[in-house]
Amino acid sequence: MITIGCRRALLVTACLCAGTAFAQSNGNVLTGQSAFTNYKLEKPGLKRKITLADLPQPYATQSAENGAHIVPRPANMWPKTLPGFTVQQYATGLDNPRLIIKAPNGDLFVAESQPGDIRVFRGMTKDGKPEKSDVFATGLKMPFGIAFYPPGPNPQWVYVGNTGSVVRFPYHNGDMKATGGAQTIVPDLPAGGGHWARNVVFSLDGKTMFVGVGSHSNHDDPDTHPAEKHRANILAYTPEGKDFRIYAYGIRNPSGLAVNPANGQLWVSTNERDTLGNDLVPDYISHVQKGGFYGWPWFYMGGHWDPTLKGKHPELKDKVITPDVLIQPHSASLQLTFYTGSQFPEKYHGDIFAAEHGSWNKRTRAGYEIIRVPLKDGKASGVYEDFVTGFVLPDGDVWGRPVGVTVAQDGSLMFTDDGSNSIWRVVYTGKK
Repeated sequence: MITIGCRRALLVTACLCAGTAFAQSNGNVLTGQSAFTNYKLEKPGLKRKITLADLPQPYATQSAENGAHIVPRPANMWPKTLPGFTVQQYATGLDNPRLIIKAPNGDLFVAESQPGDIRVFRGMTKDGKPEKSDVFATGLKMPFGIAFYPPGPNPQWVYVGNTGSVVRFPYHNGDMKATGGAQTIVPDLPAGGGHWARNVVFSLDGKTMFVGVGSHSNHDDPDTHPAEKHRANILAYTPEGKDFRIYAYGIRNPSGLAVNPANGQLWVSTNERDTLGNDLVPDYISHVQKGGFYGWPWFYMGGHWDPTLKGKHPELKDKVITPDVLIQPHSASLQLTFYTGSQFPEKYHGDIFAAEHGSWNKRTRAGYEIIRVPLKDGKASGVYEDFVTGFVLPDGDVWGRPVGVTVAQDGSLMFTDDGSNSIWRVVYTGKK
């Protein structure tokens, strides 16, 4: 058990107590049991690494129903980030802003999921606000994923992932309103209950469309629950919605999808299951292996059997892939992006930034932040870093919940927040 005093000391000095370890390597890295923290210990620049050896036994702690209590942002609260960076509020007054993506011409497309809209923002005034904003398309059903096709500087279509379909709209650079109606490409995505967000991305060569479909349940057995058919998978199609196949499976909620522009590798940001304890099961960010099995629902984090399904499908136990980066359990990891800009210092180029929405199943909240996953030669070491924090008040009330993240035309980092219904901008102002 880690005492409160020891937890505080971990942030400033090496502290060893029963079951904890604190390491320093390229900056502070929380390891072992110390890596399982909460919002009170999130701090820009703090790094952590969770490994399979650190995982507790199921039910070692009691799960908690601790949903976010959203309150207005107090005037004295603002997102926190690293020295040399500044966080600015780009837009306010949105309605449930979720995924955000930059169009090739620099416009920002945002899915407002609950009202069913895709909104566009363009440019920036002297006071840091959008020069223009318009609704590109409306009448959609819980839209989330947005992708431009074909990949490259001159797309002809905008694809949108509805909760039960993939549609596309004609598009030419600079369009702020769709010039034609929605054309249905995939009419029959699994839908109804459970995880509703459907992300859509294309391979670099434009030949494959990937669609993430989350599970219907926490950990129901698909053998006996038909509602789980073709769910908890990354599906693949041609851009015309043909040649359906399962690209990877056993991924509980692959809401974050991105293709590494450096090598074409598909990556995923995943919400893992709840109810097994405060520190189970880690969410994760990982590259995706074609045909790979990631465990859900029978296993988690390699060959760890889910206790509610123990003994089922032993033939799959040795096939479970361990993800690259284990994220604090119950962080609710959502959209991720690769940093391709030139504004941030060189060490950030090619790294992953991801939004942690924050979940409900941990006694003391975790997530509610933007994290950075450093990559070297396109590979992750398992370490991730708190990059933008400060969305939870000292009493546990929540004013902000990051969802989507993308890189703007000028190299700043943009992210949506459906707690304060805002878009935020992270700018580098220090010396390179």
